[in-house]
This record gives sequence, C-alpha cells and structure tokens, in this order.
Amino acid sequence: MKIISYNVNGIRAALNKGFIEWLKAANPDVICLQEIKAMEDQLDVNVFEEAGYTYHYWFSAQKKGYSGVAILSKIKPNHVEFGTGIESMDLEGRNLRADFNDLSVMSLYLPSGTNDARLKHKFDYMDMFQNYVNKLKEDIPNLVICGDYNICHEEIDIHNPKMKGVSGFLPEERTWIGEFIDNDFIDAYRFLHPEKQEYSWWSYRANARANNKGWRIDYTMVSKPLQEKIKRAVILTDAVHSDHCPILVEIETNKTS
Repeated sequence: MKIISYNVNGIRAALNKGFIEWLKAANPDVICLQEIKAMEDQLDVNVFEEAGYTYHYWFSAQKKGYSGVAILSKIKPNHVEFGTGIESMDLEGRNLRADFNDLSVMSLYLPSGTNDARLKHKFDYMDMFQNYVNKLKEDIPNLVICGDYNICHEEIDIHNPKMKGVSGFLPEERTWIGEFIDNDFIDAYRFLHPEKQEYSWWSYRANARANNKGWRIDYTMVSKPLQEKIKRAVILTDAVHSDHCPILVEIETNKTS
C-alpha cells in the first residue's frame, strides 16, 4: 500500500496550485491530508472521485477555515473513525482513521505552540494522544499514523539546531516524540535513511524554501509489528502546493486489502 501524508495548508488553495494533477501522477492508494481549512460542503468532491479516490472522508474543525484532516482512498475501508472521542481534541478536527484489512491509517495534525496558551494546549494534546494510542494499539496493532506532528525529533531534522527555545524544537517536545517512537513505533523515513538530512516544512519568510532552511516535522509513524513490511519512505520535496511537502511510505500488504 502506497500511503502519502500531506499538510496542504488549505485544500482549496492547493487545488488552485495543481494539486489534482500532482495527485494523479503520485498515485497513492491512500493520502492523508492535514490543515484542510475547509468543510466538505465547501468542496467539489467530484474532482477527487474523478482522480480515482472514490472513498473520501473529511473531519473538519468546528471553526471555519481552520485545521481539519481528511483521508482519500482508492480502497474501501472496513471502518472509518472520526476523531478520538475526546471533545477537547476533536473540536479542531485533528484525527481521522481508516481501517483496512492489514492495517489502519490515521491522519494526524498535532497543534503548534505559537504562544503560551497554544503551547499548553499542545502538551495537553500530546499527553491525551499518547494515552489514546496506547489503548488503540491493544485493538489495532498494525497502525500507520501519518501527519504533521509539529515537532523536529533530532538535530538532523532541523536546519539550525541552535533553535532550542522555539516551539517545535523544545527539549520537552523532542523528548515526547522520542518516547512516542520508543513506545513501539518506527519513524519510517529515519528507519530507512538514518543519516539523510531532508525537510518537510519551510517558513514562508526569508526565502527559506529556496535556501532549504527547513524542518522535518511530518512523519509516517509505523507500529513495530509492521517493521518488516516497510518497503520505502521518501520526502517528496518537488511538490509545492503548500509550505509543507508530502511524505510517502510503502507498506507491503495482501493484494486483497
């Protein structure tokens, strides 16, 4: 199964920048979107269906034009779970899961810590999410949690490792994501590319993308039972519909899933 994760920073804006043409060329089986910034009824979903994504699911924030996640799939899921069931998490539309025969795929958009209040919300969210995933793994051991985690894990994941006082590279955030991985997950990209330095997000300021002053904050986290089935993990830096770029993972599955 070829899975792509992409923070599109507004799906309507991405569509205007050639997203559908890119999606057809990339041709994933499943694509997880974050920061869609739209309600389903604000979109012409026919364009996704015409591209081959018959099954599409949208979990938007209650606040219009903000946050939100989606999953588009060529394969019919057995079940789709909207949110986590935890109200404070689900108000902003940050978790959506599709269950297939061999594995379950989640689109995740962790909050950013743009100010003190949002940073507290981010840490609260991280704690609740870890507890949620711990319980989820008991029933669904084969998990692929794709998305924008808004955290760089190691110094190799950021262009300037001296930025230790900035949210996204705070020691506490880095500890959390390290412990998340240690709790039976695999950062698929780093697993296959232990020394490669590539990024998935660049600020719009100071020509950061052209100068490749980026951060790797988007991940495909694959649960340990699937480790031997990870076939490929790449960062698709040529896609330019957003301040993020897509990331891809390929997992070996049965043909019928």
